[in-house]
Amino acid sequence: MSKPNHRPKRPIRNLRWWIIGVCFLGTMINYIDRQSLSVAATTISKEFGFSASDYGSIVMAFMAAYTVMQFVSGAIVDRIGVRWGMALFAAWWSVSAMLHAFCSGLWSFRAARFLLGMGEAGNWPSATKAVSEWFPARERGVAVAIFDSGSGIGGLVAAPLVAWLVVCHGWQVAFLATGALVIPWLVLWVWIYRSPELHDRITDTELELLRANRPGNLEESPPPEPWHWVLASRSAWGIVLGRLLTDCIWWFYVYWLAKYLTDMHGFSLAEVGMWVGIPFLAVDFGNLAGGGLSSYLLRRGWTLNAARKAVLVLGAIGMLASVPAGLTSHAGLCIALVTVVTFSYSAWGTIMLTLPTDLFPSRQTGSVSGLSGTGAGIGGMAFTWLVGAMVDRSSYTPIFIMAGLMPMVALMVVEWLIPLIPSTATGSASPVLPRRSSTPWPPTA
Repeated sequence: MSKPNHRPKRPIRNLRWWIIGVCFLGTMINYIDRQSLSVAATTISKEFGFSASDYGSIVMAFMAAYTVMQFVSGAIVDRIGVRWGMALFAAWWSVSAMLHAFCSGLWSFRAARFLLGMGEAGNWPSATKAVSEWFPARERGVAVAIFDSGSGIGGLVAAPLVAWLVVCHGWQVAFLATGALVIPWLVLWVWIYRSPELHDRITDTELELLRANRPGNLEESPPPEPWHWVLASRSAWGIVLGRLLTDCIWWFYVYWLAKYLTDMHGFSLAEVGMWVGIPFLAVDFGNLAGGGLSSYLLRRGWTLNAARKAVLVLGAIGMLASVPAGLTSHAGLCIALVTVVTFSYSAWGTIMLTLPTDLFPSRQTGSVSGLSGTGAGIGGMAFTWLVGAMVDRSSYTPIFIMAGLMPMVALMVVEWLIPLIPSTATGSASPVLPRRSSTPWPPTA
């Protein structure tokens, strides 16, 4: 005789917001582990005699693995599910981060960094897929903004935490400690995460809300479609190219802003530490502003297409501030303008991370998100190389101008490839890639 399926006495109200909070913590730890090397770089370079080129090759090892695995990790998460997919990648990057403590030379650091990039790539496709499973369309912008804000907070926390660990206990302990941060988080994640219809702590009200906004039962969802269906989608390529043309701007400021302020405005190391954090702090506010504005417009009766694209337009316009930032000779004005750029970029980026949940069914969200992450990584690597070549031969000015104009190109590309985002706020299904049949492909939406 089978046991009755008892509902727990104390379900967790608004469980979806608790889950996205755990995703935020995971993203924060992801960035702490990612930034540990940059904080400890001077100490490690002195100990092992690494040149700037050596350090650059270690960074590129991470970026190469991260770029490729964005593509792969999304497919893995779609195949095995969010719960165990995220757990797999988190455990991988935890071990990889701690392996840095045992590195003894250039190649071992490259290898450890490569492994870290492989693991950390799984965070964004997993969290994005979690949003698609747990949030109705009108809340997804805010949900994505919340978990993605962990990157900015993680970057801010990493600098003082890792610096203290290096000074007081050595760089080896710094990598062991930051890598170990994943362990309690991993326990929390495996405990709290299930798909909505499999979760024994969800309230009936919340479950009905999710069912009404995403037709179909998750337990009966078909497996993800073959890759060629996704690659044939105009919408998927709109997301990929939109991120390829804009995420590289973020990497430009991450890797080059401090050096630019030192080279062109004569900043000391202390001044860099004092002022460079401001543009990156603005990222978290931009995330919340972009997601919040989109959700507000939906509540005001705007269509999903209009609400999402309004934020994209404002973000692209705001990133034009990069042009005067590269032309001004006033350091304070430059930082203020760059802050406008990073704020606008993060608002734009929040919507770009949300689009896979709007345009594709949950079973394919991880794959599309991962594919767009690969595009972003390719753009970042290419632009990073271009910056170095341009600065050596000319100056920073052309790079700042390009960084201001590329988002406008990206906006036109997105509008061309994704002319309409079908509204899902009222419960209508997102466009679904067809099963193997004679149905014409791809759909124009």
